[in-house]
Amino acid sequence: MKATFRRVLELSVTLALSTVFSTEASAQEIYAGKFAQQTGEDLYKGICQGCHMPDAKGATGAGTYPALANNPRLAAAIYPIAVVVNGQRAMPSFGRANPPFGAALTSVQIANVLNYVRTHFGNQYTDVITPEAVRTALGEPPARHAAGTTDKSSVSH
Repeated sequence: MKATFRRVLELSVTLALSTVFSTEASAQEIYAGKFAQQTGEDLYKGICQGCHMPDAKGATGAGTYPALANNPRLAAAIYPIAVVVNGQRAMPSFGRANPPFGAALTSVQIANVLNYVRTHFGNQYTDVITPEAVRTALGEPPARHAAGTTDKSSVSH
């Protein structure tokens, strides 16, 4: 059991580090909340798959990372918006199981990655999450002209 746990932890750390070093964003940009990725797929690969795995089936090891694949909780758009914007469940030693990304990603980036996850990995929720819905969840006023647009390629039909 210890060997399996150790191997999963090693693979998770390796995957997370390779993901961080394979993006074009610098550490300073990431710290400042400027992820370079814009498409839902690129955001998932650059940020999410380090914990949720490339196939979105989740993992258990140093923590528990829920599966996003075939996930009925994604049906109501407000649920994944709230989790990405605010984070989820406090864990005493790690702070939060899912860190809040509301300040690190733009509303367009959040909409793009959520639309991607909700229409891939066996999920078939094709109602589009808009940047305006994300801004509402963030408590921001609606933008007159959004910086960027929702990535229609993130939604499969």
